[in-house]
Amino acid sequence: MIGIRGLVRASSNRAVCVAGALAPDNLPGMATAVDGDTVTFRIEGTHLRSVTATVDDYLMNLTMAEELCAYVPHARPEDMTDRTGTSRQKF
Repeated sequence: MIGIRGLVRASSNRAVCVAGALAPDNLPGMATAVDGDTVTFRIEGTHLRSVTATVDDYLMNLTMAEELCAYVPHARPEDMTDRTGTSRQKF
């Protein structure tokens, strides 16, 4: 079986907010992290079409999160947690 890996990096003045908005959508094989002003998304899968569709969805959501986070006055790294309360700041 073939393994497919992808990495998307995006600079943002609101990286913590953007990553925090995107991280809850992560499924197994996905991870969202923030490091300074960079949001990083990693994906692993075995089906090219699924990985491609996921990256396409992620890029659309990234655009929307960036626009929405313009309305958030302040976000701190500790504000970015997944559904279990685990920090997702770095890989």
